[in-house]
Amino acid sequence: MNVAIAEQPLRPLQAILSIAGSDPSGGAGIQADLKTFATLGVYGAAAVTCLTVQNTSGVFASHPIEPETVKAQAAFVLADLEISHIKLGMLGNGGIVRAVGEVLDSYTGEVICDPILRASSGLTLLEDAALADFRREIIARATVLTPNFREFQALTGSSGDGEEEIRAAIARMFGDYPRLTAIALKGGHRNEDAPQVVDTLFLREGAGFKSVESRRQRLQTPNTHGTGCTFASALAAGHQKTGDWQEAFQMTCAYLDRLLRLSASCQMGHGTGPLLHHLGQYG
Repeated sequence: MNVAIAEQPLRPLQAILSIAGSDPSGGAGIQADLKTFATLGVYGAAAVTCLTVQNTSGVFASHPIEPETVKAQAAFVLADLEISHIKLGMLGNGGIVRAVGEVLDSYTGEVICDPILRASSGLTLLEDAALADFRREIIARATVLTPNFREFQALTGSSGDGEEEIRAAIARMFGDYPRLTAIALKGGHRNEDAPQVVDTLFLREGAGFKSVESRRQRLQTPNTHGTGCTFASALAAGHQKTGDWQEAFQMTCAYLDRLLRLSASCQMGHGTGPLLHHLGQYG
């Protein structure tokens, strides 16, 4: 039996576009991004930049897609859907970096960049020769960066982990890139023997910035694959829902902690297991 639906104006919805690599094991990349968006109650679209050969044991190969194809994927989505945020992950090479930069050039929404430079297994995921293009084409157009500590050091040239050196590097980033609104520095790779993980949000404020910390217990779990992708995507989703980066940051940290705890007692694969997004709840 067909059920008649009362005529009423359609409610327009916003979406988030992930431009990132594909993980066939489902733990990271666009797969993790789309799972994160869905479990947080927002609609996600995706433009694929690279096909990878990987599983929970590591990333074994990466095959970048033609830059014009990456650009076309994003352009056709942007022409059709109301995209409030673009989340950037693995870009792979200079050609893709420049193509994505062209997409961002005419985009006026929020751009959340997760600067994926190298896989945990050591495989390079962005060519060293593309770093200058990455800074010029991507970071200069981003509104938010979500680096882990190693990525932060690589991007800023900072070698120490003292608070003064970190804050000085943050100040330089805000000075060099005026479009940046926030930098969310993930703490999982910093002070790895410490009992707590400290994630820090640095928010531009006037001519300076303020910082907000989120502390959580460091869990001993084999299932951490895709945490960086999930963090950045959750931050984008949280901001779409709240319009406030500080509130979105706190939501993201709580969401990630919940997923880590829910996933800790499960086994998926024979290496570093993924976060099990489907066990989570709407944030």
